[in-house]
Amino acid sequence: MAKNVLGGELADCSRDPMTGYYRDGCCNTGTGDTGVHTVCAVMTAEFLAYSASVGNDLATPMPEFGFAGLSPGDQWCLCAPRWQEALEAGAAPKVVLAATHILTLEWCGLADLTAHAVDAP
Repeated sequence: MAKNVLGGELADCSRDPMTGYYRDGCCNTGTGDTGVHTVCAVMTAEFLAYSASVGNDLATPMPEFGFAGLSPGDQWCLCAPRWQEALEAGAAPKVVLAATHILTLEWCGLADLTAHAVDAP
């Protein structure tokens, strides 16, 4: 079983909308996941605007890909490098530590993640 950044069992991030590299509701990762979709992030209007400004529009629906678009409050498995980039730009979304994969720590500091956590210990 995959571990989260706190060392416990990786919890589900979201099933509505269905998220995860494997679209299993979890921020699991594997060799094919070059984006490292491991941070369970809670979308904010600020982050969605930031992400669109750097070329990754997560808010606009793309029905041809079965993607309804994200809204503030939605939880989504975000790329760890993108979360770190947003942090450095002052636009990092909140995170769910229990649902954030331990491999995130290769990209992001636990103190930064905890400072943005909705479930801080």
